[in-house]
Amino acid sequence: MMNAIIPAAGLGTRFLPATRAVPKEMLPIGARPALDIIVDEARAAGAEKTVIVISRAKELIRRYFEDAPDVAFAYQEEQRGLGHAVLQAAEAAGGGEPGRTLVLLGDALVAGCNASSLLAETSAANGGASAVLLEHVPRERISRYGIAAPRGAVPPGPGPLRIDGIVEKPSPEEAPSDLAVAGRYLLDNAIFGFLATQAPGLKGEIQLTDAIRRMAAGRPLYGYVSPGRRLDIGNPDGYFEALCAFREAAAKGE
Repeated sequence: MMNAIIPAAGLGTRFLPATRAVPKEMLPIGARPALDIIVDEARAAGAEKTVIVISRAKELIRRYFEDAPDVAFAYQEEQRGLGHAVLQAAEAAGGGEPGRTLVLLGDALVAGCNASSLLAETSAANGGASAVLLEHVPRERISRYGIAAPRGAVPPGPGPLRIDGIVEKPSPEEAPSDLAVAGRYLLDNAIFGFLATQAPGLKGEIQLTDAIRRMAAGRPLYGYVSPGRRLDIGNPDGYFEALCAFREAAAKGE
């Protein structure tokens, strides 16, 4: 069984004042809200059910998907990090049962491929192991992301690789690579147990990468270096880039 979780409870502060009226995840990419595109990505990858994590201020999202039978909702009542958001959806996503769960960030699009499908294929080829999407990032941006620790050589182009874990926002000098997690995860449902016992980190937040690192100590973890381009729609520059990328894809009939 594979379900999906989309955390979408963030405050959208980088896109104020627009996000006082419209959640950043619902900003249009062409004629569709960005979040609708992400839900379709999960479906195409084989997710049977998608749980969207929202806040009480984002009921607009719930209303938009009210006729979608494969979409459910969970609430994050306080902002305590990505890991905390994912944990709120554990019950609705079937986290107590054997299986895998896709996690797709609600403010990140990936142009040029179905990233979640690539993770599903990587997992299936490696006995159901967990997998995360990766992208090369410039040295000066390494400290903004979770960075993968590869086991062995990194492929010269897109493709899968075994990784030993993820380091959350290291300095460039301490980073094990330049491969950043790119907003897509496919995790064994054991992750919910690790999240439930994860100690808060900086600012009292529960980090998903910390729980993944603990899980990877006893379970295999893979990365897939993305052939696509991650687009951060949570800020005006990234949103404009996403509009251009999807317009180009539409013009090519992709």
